[in-house]
Amino acid sequence: MSDGLPGPATAPGRLSRTAVVVTAVLLLAGTSLGYVLHARHRPAARPAAADASFGLGGPALYFRDLRGPGAGRIAHQPLPGSADDPGAGDRAPGTRTTGGPACDRFYAAGGTALCLRAEPGVLPKTHAIVLDGRLREVRRVTVPGIPNRARVSASGRMLSWTVFATGDSYATSSFSTRTAILDLRTGYLVTSMEQIPLTIDGVRHHAPDVNYWGVTFARDDNRFYATVSTKGRTHLVEGDMAHWSAKALRENAECPSLSPDNTRLAFKKKVSDDPAAPWRLYVLDLGSMRERPLAETRGVDDQAAWLDDGTLAYALPGEDGRAGDIWTVPADGTGAPRLAVPGGSSPAAVR
Repeated sequence: MSDGLPGPATAPGRLSRTAVVVTAVLLLAGTSLGYVLHARHRPAARPAAADASFGLGGPALYFRDLRGPGAGRIAHQPLPGSADDPGAGDRAPGTRTTGGPACDRFYAAGGTALCLRAEPGVLPKTHAIVLDGRLREVRRVTVPGIPNRARVSASGRMLSWTVFATGDSYATSSFSTRTAILDLRTGYLVTSMEQIPLTIDGVRHHAPDVNYWGVTFARDDNRFYATVSTKGRTHLVEGDMAHWSAKALRENAECPSLSPDNTRLAFKKKVSDDPAAPWRLYVLDLGSMRERPLAETRGVDDQAAWLDDGTLAYALPGEDGRAGDIWTVPADGTGAPRLAVPGGSSPAAVR
């Protein structure tokens, strides 16, 4: 029986293909090694669990702390603009409360937190860890890939996470994502959203290149919004959990985030081919479907979080040598960006 490979007379061709395979393996190993080496520069002695005295309590802004010996752990401080907020700028030491779990991406709402924790390696993995109000682990799902997005519904019932399967940036065309949805009430886990029936322009869409990311949930824990990429285009989709269906609403709207009153979506819109700053933050009114650019003009590669119905928080590369900073901006297009957390990422408002 033939094995489909060339015979001895064409051994050079076989050797050429072998060389290509070896080269590909070495390139893959090099990419994985690069990820491992990058991970080695993260703090190595981060305690995985939260301190006994650290839990969810509000009103407060929770975030991933990027400063000092606790870098990589979750911290919190007063919500910007609240009575306890000391003001803008680089706050005095001790203002933030530290001691949360170690996470690479974090979100919390409704007494539930979602902590995505990377496990580097030749084949990197992500642990999606569900935490209760005292930030104790109640469930863990481990998936291949690199942590990217995390969301919890307002009630704390519905959770979603996205990991990069390959690549490391939405600014390239080579990335692949996997997005899951977990219903804590029923325990039902959707391991990949790719199989959800999708309608684009009124037609059922079938394609092997479908990628979902950036889920955000409505107050009813049934309706959700997300980004889908297919055939070189990105779409904002509205989904229905009960009927397990999704329909595209418009193009060029990524990483949606639904306002607390459920009337508007914040999203990042591609406005430039400059890979350093391809996106700008916008807000879409779901009633009129009119969009408005926000006062933040820098390129934001984040799923913005609503602190209240009038304010958004998001992460940007840090200033003055910091790994990252959290900024806020009014959601109506007025005002100016304000530095809220020097040395932070993954903002989440807990009330």
